[in-house]
Amino acid sequence: MSISTNLPATGSRSNAELLSSLPQGSNAIVVPLFSAEDSIELAVSELFDAPTSRSLLTTFEALGAKGSEGELLRVPAPENVDADFLLGVGLGEAEELSDESLRRACGAAARSLAGVRHAVVTLGAFGMQAAVEGFLLGAYHFSGVRSKESGKAPVELLSFLGDEDEREVFEQALITSESVMLARDLVNTPSSSLYPETYADELVSYAEAFDLEVEVLDFEQLKEEGFGGIVAVGGGSARKPRLVRLRWSPENPKHRVALVGKGITFDTGGISIKPGANMDDMISDMGGSAAVVGTIIAAARLGIDIEVTATIPLAENMPGGSAYRPGDVIRHYGGLTSEILNTDAEGRLVLADAIARACEDEPEYLMEVATLTGAQLVALGDRTAGVMGSDGFCDFMADTGNDVGEQAWAMPMPEELGEAIKSPVADLQNISRDRKGGMMVAAWYLSHFVSEGVQWVHFDIAGPGYSSSAHGYTPKRGTGVPVRTFIAALQTLANSHQD
Repeated sequence: MSISTNLPATGSRSNAELLSSLPQGSNAIVVPLFSAEDSIELAVSELFDAPTSRSLLTTFEALGAKGSEGELLRVPAPENVDADFLLGVGLGEAEELSDESLRRACGAAARSLAGVRHAVVTLGAFGMQAAVEGFLLGAYHFSGVRSKESGKAPVELLSFLGDEDEREVFEQALITSESVMLARDLVNTPSSSLYPETYADELVSYAEAFDLEVEVLDFEQLKEEGFGGIVAVGGGSARKPRLVRLRWSPENPKHRVALVGKGITFDTGGISIKPGANMDDMISDMGGSAAVVGTIIAAARLGIDIEVTATIPLAENMPGGSAYRPGDVIRHYGGLTSEILNTDAEGRLVLADAIARACEDEPEYLMEVATLTGAQLVALGDRTAGVMGSDGFCDFMADTGNDVGEQAWAMPMPEELGEAIKSPVADLQNISRDRKGGMMVAAWYLSHFVSEGVQWVHFDIAGPGYSSSAHGYTPKRGTGVPVRTFIAALQTLANSHQD
């Protein structure tokens, strides 16, 4: 069962199947090229007879193939091979091949096959999950809401060669990739179509499709129940905020995990308004919420033996007549108060309410993600998430991210930065008056809303959540980070007793 949406446009995708032998009549066969000391290696001995393999190797060598990572070369198929052409994909030195280098090479290969009807992929022999994820995520392309189609469609059908005992891994990679692509679609949808009310409606439809419990609080309910952060941030917009909670609850779960994701459907900065340049990118300020949506749907589809609850605050930060102001003091869900020094530090305010509410469920672990600070970009660049939180669990989550190819770095939380958010008129102030260490300051702020005994982690994906260019298996615009990290972490927790 794939994920259907009511979004006005979704990214283009390839279909995928697992086959045990070469099918007839494909357009392309994708084969691996490894670099050797003085030559290349074409690792297809089981696919073709010896003369055909030697002929193909000679052809690739004549074209100057080096087998270097990411190299792509097309050659006509020999007469006895039922395909139009072969695509050689460079994988580097065989002993240096990793899941991530395979994933990236497959992503580049997928983009090169745009417009092709049917391609057979032989690279699953070196890592089925990495190959499937690389091809499916690399083939994704979002062309937006257009009156006419733009550019070439991705390869229509990808046939992965593998044994039937790899079926489970294949299906897991397929489900994981579909959740990542859903997160990308949500991020890429313009705010004119995806705002708190319509976003909440979309999540209700997912809950119905995947047998998730769902609860939606509207603006009046948020005010009545004391969600002061969400009410303040969303109060300036004509499109009022929502809080959505989704729950996957298997029988006899091994752990309880809370997910929280920032859902600012558009961020002008409010009264502390942003510069106009590149403000259009702020449709992506709900990337954290998209990631937790993709994660909980994958948990349900994969049957992960963990109770997972996603708490998703949705708001639009606008400078209206009812907008909150610098100098205001707001009361969060749970009772803590915040002095507002800058209305463009709004994400932590809605997350504070959501974290406090999520902790009422007494989870053992809390994973939270947000496009939170420009300081993350300054510290770690466009592709590496900053990871902060409980000792041990923070390192575990960063290591998990790096293991699946979603770059992450565990950052410290120096005590002096926690002192910088003390307010003379409230429990906290929402920013430091000093620009130093802004990413860690935000984490310190959020830490005040985490209940004692809960192992928690905060992912700042201001850079990794939205890409300015395509690379490897990552497209331009929404990336879907860190869906794969969170899924992998849930699977690890389900199979162990991680402390």
